[in-house]
Amino acid sequence: MSLKSLALIENWPVPTAAAAVVRADGAVLGSHGPLDHRFALASVTKPLAAYAALVAYEEGAIELDEPAGPPGSTVRHLLAHTSGLAFDEHRVTAPPGERRLYSNAGFEVLGDHVAKATEIPFAEYVRQAVLEPLGMTSTEVEGSPAKDGVSTVGDLVRFAAEVQAPRLLDPRTVAEAMSVQYPGTKGVLPGYGHQNPNDWGLGFEIRGVKSPHWTGSSSSARTFGHFGQAGTFLWVDPVVGVG
Repeated sequence: MSLKSLALIENWPVPTAAAAVVRADGAVLGSHGPLDHRFALASVTKPLAAYAALVAYEEGAIELDEPAGPPGSTVRHLLAHTSGLAFDEHRVTAPPGERRLYSNAGFEVLGDHVAKATEIPFAEYVRQAVLEPLGMTSTEVEGSPAKDGVSTVGDLVRFAAEVQAPRLLDPRTVAEAMSVQYPGTKGVLPGYGHQNPNDWGLGFEIRGVKSPHWTGSSSSARTFGHFGQAGTFLWVDPVVGVG
């Protein structure tokens, strides 16, 4: 999002809208609306859940390529939406790694897997591993780790700075998370239909060559982040150096 586009939010037909542009060092270049207003994150919950799973990986509680979910599936498959699980049902619709099937169910399985491995309820693990260290005091991930988070723009600014200049994770882990997993995999991008390829990292959507796309036409192919059905978005363009 450019600084110019912040002004366009004035005309959005919603009761409350807020947004910000942030650099890797946490400096906010511009903002609009109440940064402390709590919004339902919907699927923007997933990057927070994914980041917590990556902390569990670095702590040695889980491995990315260990079995998780349906037969043949791994933690990596769940994070990359290639486990074969259906959108909102714990039902297998394809072999792992064959199609990009965006799956809330997959992230719920992921949360259960991390909770079992760490012996900590997943919502509490997200708080301890991600929210508390980043000072995201207005954020919580209760209920489904796929869609039930609540946060503020002010807190998401902290997270957007973190993924640009990681402090909680090894930068190599974050680089892997923002790299295309299972290149060439096709599938449906929610909101924009079938895409070939439909690039995703580990819990983060990657723009790649998708067109049309949530971020419009000016963002780079390396842009990553997530969309939410509640009208929530979190995008980082590493070429421009802002989120």
